Amino acid sequence: MKAILIARVSTEEQREAGNSLPAQVVRLERYCQNKGFSILKTCSFDESAYSSERNEFDTIIDFILAQKEKVIVCCDKVDRISRNIFDKRISELYERALRDELELHFVSDNQIINSNISAVEKFQFSISLGLAKYYSDAISDNVKRGNEQKLRKGEWLSRAPYGYKNIANPDGTKDIIVVEDEAHILKRAFELYATGAFSMQLLCNKLKEEFGVNWSKGFLGSILNKKFYYGVMVVKGKEYPHRYPPLISQDLFDQVATKISGFLKKPAKLAGKPYIYRGLIRCAECGLAITPEKHKGHIYYHCTQSKGKHGAQWVREEEISRQLGRVFKNLQMPEYILQQTVEVLNVVHKDKMDFHDKQFDKLTNEQKSLTKMIDNLYMDKLKGNIDNSQYERYYVELRNQLDDINSRLNRLQNAEDNYYIMAKSILDLVNRAYELFLGSEVEEKRQLINLILQNLKLDGKKLLYDVQKPFDLIVDCLDRQSWCA
Repeated sequence: MKAILIARVSTEEQREAGNSLPAQVVRLERYCQNKGFSILKTCSFDESAYSSERNEFDTIIDFILAQKEKVIVCCDKVDRISRNIFDKRISELYERALRDELELHFVSDNQIINSNISAVEKFQFSISLGLAKYYSDAISDNVKRGNEQKLRKGEWLSRAPYGYKNIANPDGTKDIIVVEDEAHILKRAFELYATGAFSMQLLCNKLKEEFGVNWSKGFLGSILNKKFYYGVMVVKGKEYPHRYPPLISQDLFDQVATKISGFLKKPAKLAGKPYIYRGLIRCAECGLAITPEKHKGHIYYHCTQSKGKHGAQWVREEEISRQLGRVFKNLQMPEYILQQTVEVLNVVHKDKMDFHDKQFDKLTNEQKSLTKMIDNLYMDKLKGNIDNSQYERYYVELRNQLDDINSRLNRLQNAEDNYYIMAKSILDLVNRAYELFLGSEVEEKRQLINLILQNLKLDGKKLLYDVQKPFDLIVDCLDRQSWCA
């Protein structure tokens, strides 16, 4: 009779020489030779026998069922064809064997399934399938427990996110380290977006200009939403503190998250053309939103007066742009005032350094002390001075303290950096506001207006507004001509 040989390994068995594909094929070939079977085809593949999607095995099954004459299907063990007792493929082979259309031979299990098997042999086959499934379930449970243990210890189980990279240590263990260049770009992206002056596309353009990175809006969005960067892993919706150096503070992450959520809450379902001031201006008389309409090639803004007629006027878009342009142009600071402001910031910055250094030294010493305690705790475990449960309890306590120290160090550094970065960003923005307003696209114009102005109202043809902090101080100084106060 002709025989079809099936040899299979799964990922977790690759390193077991006795269960490798060549070893299985040799045993099956020797068995066929002893039984006098001629080999029709040898099928060997690497695929999980527990999964419901088994493309390679499906191809083999189709080949077996397509044979016109009775064949012998040879496997080393029952678990070589399935570890799932509910697998319909195995049911099909089993039923055909009972109808004498084929035979199943499991060499190492010393089992043959054909039309002549007894009730005891049928029971033994079902037990073999059940044991195979139990083995697979046990492996799965062990993997899950191992992964859960690693997560509790703060170990990331997958590919390191942008800003980090996976490495192999000399002792064979794996770790994740910071990629300094990427970390710098990433931190800059968070800081710029937190100012509220950038949309996703504007920030992508800015990063490309500064660092030459060609990020898409989708990639940037995934970066800005990843809690990993301030020290928290999210796995299947559950959060774990990780043990790798955070790249930003949680405060900075929260600022960015607030900006993102605020942007998403802005009126986005605006039908028709992207009018610049749609949804930004209200009527000073009745409070209704000012509506844009296009007539004879020009865009006009007006109140619908649906709450009652009050003589509302129609104002062309160019007139609103002219009034707003004057506001942004007036934000520009005299050059000598700008220089004085930068000098004052430098003086204040130096005055803060002493306090910063003392706090930094204190937190760094606490960090070193906790790290040494964790190392000693691990040595006590290896020496048997403490059991696993004690080690886990003490480790979690020390790790939480260390995470808190790391977070405070990060906040201290970011406070130092953000103080200077934010001040310089504001100064740069006010001096370029007019230029940005004139040269930006619709989305960027709206971002700039929302950043600097609020409560825009149309009173007749005059635009009223409030200036947001800290830009209101600049406008106030300009109005009172008190720059040198």
